[in-house]
Amino acid sequence: MIAERMAVKSPPSNTQTHTSGVIQFKQINCVTFPLPLHMSEQQLLKPDEWSYCDYFWADRKDPQGSANISGFEVLLQKQLKGRQMQKEMAEFVRERIRIEEEYAKNLSKLSQIPLAAQEEGTLGEAWSQLKKSLADEAEVHLKFSSKLQSEVEKPLLIFRENFKKDMKKFDHHMADLRKQLASRNAAVEKARKALADRQKDLDLKTQQLEIKLNSKIEEDIKKARRKSTQAGDELMRCVDLYNQSQSKWFEEMVTSSLELERLEVERVEMIRQHLCQYTTLRHETDMFNQSTIEPVDKLLRSVDPATDRELWVKEHKTGELRPVDMDI
Repeated sequence: MIAERMAVKSPPSNTQTHTSGVIQFKQINCVTFPLPLHMSEQQLLKPDEWSYCDYFWADRKDPQGSANISGFEVLLQKQLKGRQMQKEMAEFVRERIRIEEEYAKNLSKLSQIPLAAQEEGTLGEAWSQLKKSLADEAEVHLKFSSKLQSEVEKPLLIFRENFKKDMKKFDHHMADLRKQLASRNAAVEKARKALADRQKDLDLKTQQLEIKLNSKIEEDIKKARRKSTQAGDELMRCVDLYNQSQSKWFEEMVTSSLELERLEVERVEMIRQHLCQYTTLRHETDMFNQSTIEPVDKLLRSVDPATDRELWVKEHKTGELRPVDMDI
């Protein structure tokens, strides 16, 4: 984008105002704009849409330097920032995946710890199922992390892999058009000055003739008038070439800004879809986690201290005969 900045960087007197007949205009950084008196004559190209093609014709000061940046470069910076945000979102999802993987690993490890393994009866069954549910939940979170990687993170990373290269093409193309416009504008100003000089020379010779009739002066006036006419023709030619260049730049600005607008809509919609996929996977994970805990809930509802006592007594009883009083 340095090329674009160089193209629009201008000397201190970068604003010129011209009046030609009933047409009034001003030039800013070699681009011709109407004066405020005539601005009401212009209509937005896409009213009520806040379209890029209507609001980025002027240049503005670069907040990070003294140069100007074009409106088109502002649009390019928006695109590049969007690409960076997209990459950072992918990094965020990558961190989420890492957390899920670590969580699954810890759940699996915890499920294998033989704590309270000797619990018996219906409570022991419920406890064993609860530990098993951790292993099942670990599997659910591993699948969730895998789907996050393939269905959310990867698409965010690979979307428009050649994005920067494409933006450089836009940048260089528009910068070249602005350079050409600046060159044509310089030619106009040179031709305008040449015409003024020729006209001044003609006026001077005409005044000399009024003071003193002289055939040589008359011949000089004819030559000066011929050169003035040629200078006028050259100015018209340069203005025509300038207008052609500005018309070409205008058309490319509209086409390119609308393309950047389309790309931005596409980027936002792509990210929205994949973030929706994230929430869908998250809901699925919740449902799968619920299914792992349902058997635990069922067994916990079946826990019965009386049954456990019966089973334990049957297995560990030491005798049913009770002590009696001793006889003499």
